[in-house]
Amino acid sequence: MSLKNILFMLVGILLGVLIGVLPGLGGANGVAILLPLTFSMPPTSAIIMLSCIYWGALFGGAITSVLFNIPGEPWSVATTFDGYPMARDGRAGEALTAAFTSSFVGAFIAVVVLTFLAPLVAQFALQFGPPEFFAVQFLTFCSFVGMSKEPPFKTLASMMIGFALAAVGLDTVTGQLRMTFGIYEIIRGFDFLIAVIGLFGIGEILLTMEEGLSFKGASAKINARVVWQTWKKLPKYWATSIRGALVGCWMGITPGGATPASFMSYGLAKRFSKDGPQFGTGKIEGVVAPETAAHAAGTSALLPMLTLGIPGSPTAAVLLGGLLIWGLQPGPLLFVEQKEFVWGLIASIYLGNIVGLLIVLTTVPWWAAILRIPFSIIGPAIVVVCAIGAYTVHNAMLDVALMLFFGVVGYAFKKLNYPLAPLVLALVLGDMAESAFRQSMIISRGSLSAFWANGLVGSIMALALALLFWPLIVQAKNSLLPKRA
Repeated sequence: MSLKNILFMLVGILLGVLIGVLPGLGGANGVAILLPLTFSMPPTSAIIMLSCIYWGALFGGAITSVLFNIPGEPWSVATTFDGYPMARDGRAGEALTAAFTSSFVGAFIAVVVLTFLAPLVAQFALQFGPPEFFAVQFLTFCSFVGMSKEPPFKTLASMMIGFALAAVGLDTVTGQLRMTFGIYEIIRGFDFLIAVIGLFGIGEILLTMEEGLSFKGASAKINARVVWQTWKKLPKYWATSIRGALVGCWMGITPGGATPASFMSYGLAKRFSKDGPQFGTGKIEGVVAPETAAHAAGTSALLPMLTLGIPGSPTAAVLLGGLLIWGLQPGPLLFVEQKEFVWGLIASIYLGNIVGLLIVLTTVPWWAAILRIPFSIIGPAIVVVCAIGAYTVHNAMLDVALMLFFGVVGYAFKKLNYPLAPLVLALVLGDMAESAFRQSMIISRGSLSAFWANGLVGSIMALALALLFWPLIVQAKNSLLPKRA
């Protein structure tokens, strides 16, 4: 890795920790807001910086959870259960060291899986044609509907809005305009980047302003003795770490995400630990489990994104949009045509997590001090950064107005508990899925049998339908159980 890329990696980690420390922003929001900064960079440097922002945000989210009982990220909620009680008992340094080290372990295991599994998956995917690609994209959409923790109706509604937005503009197959209503400026369609900056960035700021967020918490001191004493305790929890990493890898590769992975890992640790009944009172194992799983899920979500062009998390969806903007097509050919890019990214994950661990262990008091700055200063500064980012996409004020519109939409979605990730997923993948579907129809002369023409595409479609109807299957199973009893 060149010196320039190492510098971008350090900047990315510092920005990421800052984003993770500020409650409400989150990794996906931070990557979306800062994506325009990378337009003039080479793709490898850009993806290294953006991915390091994400690793930094994963580390930073633990700081507010432990010290202030405010989860900086959704996946840090489970960390507050035992992390904050430890801080109140004067063990903030021990809790933070355990959280950071567990995050590192989870990411390391996941990146080893990514290193060895990704080339095999990509090699396999080289045999794919349009029907297989559409089947994989259909599988992603179905899994979001069937496996989401949100009600399927809300997920489906969010996804349909994303498809509608993706359809606006010039039809690349027929050359005709769709849903532009005579407005020249939207011939190019709704830019994915404008939408995510508004939906995630502005939406969160509006929500935070409404809640009147204020920060009060414990102070943190980490020194070499505390770190060493904590590291001597952690090997006792190797089974919790391995279990958390496996849960995280699975939930990252499937579109489960880091948040359900952290809760699932915490629940399993509580179930299998001899100290399970004491969880919630300040047990170090209750910090290790969710942090390991969350970081493993965040890292492994890159595997389907790189090999198949399918994002495994909202952040991966934003990174996928970045790849398209830089002229790279995620998928199996990426491993053949852009080897330097792929392996540069994987190398940056190894280095980024090592450097991130060292940075957060040595600078915790600085980040905690940021939370003493009033939100009335931080909030407007973030809005200005968002507006600059939106304007630089096409140098058009219309994009700033659209960003604000999407911000209001994002705020409404969050107030109504509608998920944003399916909308973003449909906006990013909508065009690709439509293109693959139409190519399949042309090949098969309009017959849907193309999606059942061989065992591979048929099995993917069958799995997709099973995941789509999974809530109904579970409901039917539960209704039958009492009768059996």
